This record gives sequence, structure tokens and C-alpha cells, in this order.
Amino acid sequence: MSIKSNIKELLNSIPPAIKLVAVSKTRPVGDILDAYHCGQRIFAENKAQEMAIKYDQLPKDIEWHMIGHLQTNKVKFIAPFIGLIHSVDSLKLLEVINKEALKNRRIIKYLFQIHIAKEEAKFGLSFSELEAILNSSEFQSLSNVCLVGLMGMATFTHDEDIIRSEFLVIKNYFDLIKQKYFSNELSFCELSIGMSSDYKIAIETGSTLVRIGTSIFGIR
Repeated sequence: MSIKSNIKELLNSIPPAIKLVAVSKTRPVGDILDAYHCGQRIFAENKAQEMAIKYDQLPKDIEWHMIGHLQTNKVKFIAPFIGLIHSVDSLKLLEVINKEALKNRRIIKYLFQIHIAKEEAKFGLSFSELEAILNSSEFQSLSNVCLVGLMGMATFTHDEDIIRSEFLVIKNYFDLIKQKYFSNELSFCELSIGMSSDYKIAIETGSTLVRIGTSIFGIR
């Protein structure tokens, strides 16, 4: 199937309120343009320098999302144009993003990445770590970043019950954080869960952003 037909099929299977994030990491510019010409405007990469190269080569109305682990020394490559960073997993990283946003006279939107999978993972905050950041004076002093929600990745498994339970954990986290810290903030509204293999379960459990690569571009 073509990229065009894949996108059409996906858009028919997800509610209009859900944002489709096309994961274009390692994909050539031509594939991204094929999706762009089908009306897709949100693309995601996992490497800052690869994203910066593609940004230079592609239409400027694309909204770029960072979904991979972001090293502090790479923030400068994407700070001038990034639309949303899904993978903020430390206060140190957030402080660097704020500094680079300030240099570029921008407010950069981001999500805190929460560790919900059973697998050992290098990245992602626990709920207690997240609350510690939110309660810190350092966090509250940051002026050029805007927290819009949470991101998580479920365990890589075919067991849908495990996937659903992990997505429900992060949805409960999201609801608690919203109520406790951002009840009057309309901007805190995004939950980034769900990929090609589990996006339907993610939508059932409250996702607002689904990150889909293989089901659009095919197997790498």
C-alpha cells in the first residue's frame, strides 16, 4: 500500500480530535513529502541533527516533534523551530530547553516523559520524580517553556491487557497532575501514547497524540 492510502486509512480509523504524528525518523525527504502532499503536517524525529537537516529541506508549515531522547548539547539544533518536545525526562534538560528558547525568543512546548513500561528503561520519570520537579522553585522560574502534557511508551508485548493497564496508569497520572497543578490551564491537554502496534488501545484510554511510523511509511 502507498503512503497516501495508509494515511487515508489511518485518518478514517482515528477520531478527528486525535492528532496523527507521522514518525519520519530515518525516512528520506521524498517519503515525508509524499505524506505532506496528502495533507499530513505533523512529523516526528528522534535525532536533533537529522531533524534540523530535514527542516531546512522541507516546507516550513510542517510542525516538527521530537520523540527521542534529547541530549542537552543537541537542544540548540532544534530550538529555533521545534513544535513540541515529547521526551523531557529531567529538570536539567528542561533548563537547557528554556535557555535555548530564550535565545530564540520563543516559548517551546513540551511533554514530560513518564516511565510506564515493565521493561527497564533509561529514560522517563516516575510519578514521584515528576512531582518533585513540579514542586521545585527551579521549575516554577522557567519562563520560556510550556508544559502541555505527558508522554509514555507501553511495554513491547502482544498482551493487550498489559498495554491497556500501562496506558491507564499514565492517564490516571495525567488526570491527577491536571487537577493538582494545572486545573485552570487549558494548555495542559495532551497525552502522547500509542504507536503503530497499539494506537487503537491508546485512543480508548485517552490519547490525544498517536505517534505512527510503520503504518504510514512501511517497515524500515
